[in-house]
Amino acid sequence: MFNLFLMAVVFIGSFAIGYVLIARVPPLLHTPLMSMTNAISAITILAALILFSVPTTPMEKILGAIAITTATFNVVGGFAITDRMLKLFEGKKKIS
Repeated sequence: MFNLFLMAVVFIGSFAIGYVLIARVPPLLHTPLMSMTNAISAITILAALILFSVPTTPMEKILGAIAITTATFNVVGGFAITDRMLKLFEGKKKIS
């Protein structure tokens, strides 16, 4: 039960701190910040997978599944948006 409480406190605290920090970032820095959050989300996925490698309670499994799902959504969305932004910088191809 203590593990569940500790995980909930870490989740709520990291959510609050992340929201406050990201809300203060100027728009010009969003692209580098997105790369960093993709890396953090990848670490979250690995940590949740490690959580599944040890015996856990059903509630811990649910929290781990939520962590994997949301982090995967963030990583895939981040790569899609980054790819779209990079295409904006491609020069127009000259037809010969």
